Amino acid sequence: MDYSKIKVYAFVGPSGTGKSYRAQMVAAENGIEYIIDDGLLVKGNDIVAGTSAKKAATKIETVRHALFLEEEEQQVIRDAFEKEKLKSILILGTSDGMVEKIAANLGLPPIQKTIYIQDVATETEMEQARRMRVVEGKHVIPVPTFELKKEFSGFLLDPLQIFKSKGKGNAPYISEKSIIRPTFSYLGNFTISENVFKSILEHESKKNEHIYRVARVRVDKSDTGLELYMEVIVVYGCNVYTVLKEFREKCKKEVEKLTSMVPDQMAIVAKGIYIPEIEKEQEF
Repeated sequence: MDYSKIKVYAFVGPSGTGKSYRAQMVAAENGIEYIIDDGLLVKGNDIVAGTSAKKAATKIETVRHALFLEEEEQQVIRDAFEKEKLKSILILGTSDGMVEKIAANLGLPPIQKTIYIQDVATETEMEQARRMRVVEGKHVIPVPTFELKKEFSGFLLDPLQIFKSKGKGNAPYISEKSIIRPTFSYLGNFTISENVFKSILEHESKKNEHIYRVARVRVDKSDTGLELYMEVIVVYGCNVYTVLKEFREKCKKEVEKLTSMVPDQMAIVAKGIYIPEIEKEQEF
């Protein structure tokens, strides 16, 4: 692949001023196919490659990921360039030096055009974005929540739909992005009581005729997010494997829906059998 033919653009602005929020609009208006934003290679509403820097535990690690300082991370993106037959790309960064460093680390040619946040956003809009970042600890990523669920297991995710008119005679721009609250958020730790998850899972079990009751729920936190472990008593005569598989998927969706948190792992174990005829439980 001839990298010299790739058109490289940059979108520059201070942290928290709304670059990710406007990235797709800037890309569309300049005929750019792909976006590099905080460690991710994005095309339209899809994550093509990379791991989000916003998953990092500290700001220092975030910067390292965003700059693609590790050879392994660089190679993943370069492989995607080859596969996608990249022709143009928009690199997001907080300074001219940062976007130039990213381009160099990924083996891209020099940046031919730089767009600054002041060119596309008013001072009031930038101040609103800063307030959301500093006060609420929220960050925007230019892809939908659905696309980010596996990438951000255990993190808080909220959809953000954007509608922007391009003026008379032009089609409006509609896009969905995601708001996330990373580990290094200014708000500190966010906790949900274990009893909340237990109540959700117990409620879901009452809707399943093959699950007699939830015997135990354990909630653990890992480096990557949330882990749920559940023991249930199943009704005698059912296909245990099929019942647990379907029940697990329904529970996972319900937890995501009610808490906005995506479990990194969810294990369900059949701990016993309930025999209706004699109204007796037999534990394993």
